[in-house]
Amino acid sequence: MSRLEIADRNVAADTKSVSSAYVPPLQRTEGQPPPIAANGGLSYMSFDRNGDAGTGAALADALAQIAEGESRRVIDMIDNAPPGPIETRWGLGFRKSDECLDHIRANGARAPEGGLALPLRYTAYERPTYSVVPSNAVWRDPARADVAEILRQNERDNLRRDLYFPQVMRDARRIGEDYPGLSPGSPECMDRLGVSLAHLESACTNFYDSAEVERVFYPEIEKLLLGFFPGATDALVYNHDVFDKDYAGDPTEDQDNKNPGVNLRYANIVHNDLNDNSGRVRCRELLTRNLRNFGRTQHYTEEEADRKMSRRFMSINLAKPMETVEQFPFVLCAWPSFADQPYITNYRIYDDRVGETTRFTYRPEHEWYWFPRQTPTEVSMLKCYDSETDGSVSRWSFHTACVDPTAPADARCRKNVVVRSFVFF
Repeated sequence: MSRLEIADRNVAADTKSVSSAYVPPLQRTEGQPPPIAANGGLSYMSFDRNGDAGTGAALADALAQIAEGESRRVIDMIDNAPPGPIETRWGLGFRKSDECLDHIRANGARAPEGGLALPLRYTAYERPTYSVVPSNAVWRDPARADVAEILRQNERDNLRRDLYFPQVMRDARRIGEDYPGLSPGSPECMDRLGVSLAHLESACTNFYDSAEVERVFYPEIEKLLLGFFPGATDALVYNHDVFDKDYAGDPTEDQDNKNPGVNLRYANIVHNDLNDNSGRVRCRELLTRNLRNFGRTQHYTEEEADRKMSRRFMSINLAKPMETVEQFPFVLCAWPSFADQPYITNYRIYDDRVGETTRFTYRPEHEWYWFPRQTPTEVSMLKCYDSETDGSVSRWSFHTACVDPTAPADARCRKNVVVRSFVFF
């Protein structure tokens, strides 16, 4: 019996069991190509075994893919290519950011007013990928030390399948010049492009104090979202991250005390946090189980969650600087420029769930935006998921961080807080 036939049988059995894993419906945007994913795009929840939420199947698939050797061939292609640009099916890629920047300058790449041309890092591996999170028990199990070493090498190799490609940033405050009549501060901008801008005068005084952020900033963002989106009935901010490369205190995360710690690195690979499956799974986890929820406690039954999720809902990330951004800006890509491109699923294997994020290969037509010198009262917003699949609105944006090559050498690195939310209609 095939893996998909087994999944079909498990889904049928799950409907009879209250305690079974939630299996999201397989969804795609109308007209969108199939994702580059395992098992035809089915969630690993479909392969639940004795309550493991499909983590066993995901780990087995990760090891099988490593043994297959295709990822190693991509790494060897990059490592063994002659010095200089590497010919890829998408265009010229570069091993190092500086090499890509030299190419941009040598070829006189131009950016519109308020924009800039710079290197962005994309995956060069057009296959689903697997990453075992640090909390997974496999890392601490002496009986599986050999497996852990194979997985550890794969984690190191994940970074070696990326290349830098030239791109152009547009000033997001000037979106109306690219899309006449469209304001970046409007819900129409989010529906059309997957990105937008809001204004907030926050009363939060210390964004390193997770308790104050939860008490003060979360309600502020929920109020902002309800006012920003017409027809929204509920908004839930459920966690946050603080980014500060120069932070000198203890950055350690403490899930038990709802403290996300401090991120000393910026995610500089083109990606999106959710996809067709994980957008629904993450929402369901919050409503019915409060899983990794730093925000308001939720008390939904399975049936109540079904009703709430039968209407439109979105996942929105919001980024607010603590001081004017000088270096390592947060940059966002507009939905229309990649709506017909398949996303590449990255599976994050926990002990109790398999998360799904996405990556994308390079396309020169990707339409990137940034907010030059974003101020503390400017909140950039990006869509990570939208349950609406008829093609009438954006489903998500992808995003990354990058180095601004025009910033002064002593420019301060970005310090900001990013909150994650769901908005319900």
